[in-house]
Amino acid sequence: MSLMLVLVLLPQVGLPKGRGCLLLAEMSSKGTLANGSYTEAVAEAAKQHEDFVMGFISVNPAAWKDGPGSPGLIHMTPGVQLAEGGDALGQQYNTPANVIGARGSDVIIVGRGVIKAADPAAAAAEYKEAGWAAYEASLAA
Repeated sequence: MSLMLVLVLLPQVGLPKGRGCLLLAEMSSKGTLANGSYTEAVAEAAKQHEDFVMGFISVNPAAWKDGPGSPGLIHMTPGVQLAEGGDALGQQYNTPANVIGARGSDVIIVGRGVIKAADPAAAAAEYKEAGWAAYEASLAA
């Protein structure tokens, strides 16, 4: 089923319930096919369905051909760690400062950095602080 068809049919169920849709525009794994012309098509679909699309899963919206789009659309970025790098599974990690400050994301998505930590609650608090500091720094820039 095409993205455009989904964005025509899904709102018929979601909008009456006050729900929206988050589109997968990019992925943080090495070799992903979710980039380039695919990302451009997703961004265009969001423009055509602003009544239902609330934002994107994205990695680098600041680098998109037409920029990150409407300021009303949220960008959530996966693959966030406290240090940049990668792993054996092909995941590419970026820091909260890079994701929010340089890449233009609104929300950081942290997985392994919290669930694989010796103290997940403390790790979550550390990421929260790093994300908030990156947000405040982006306001000053």
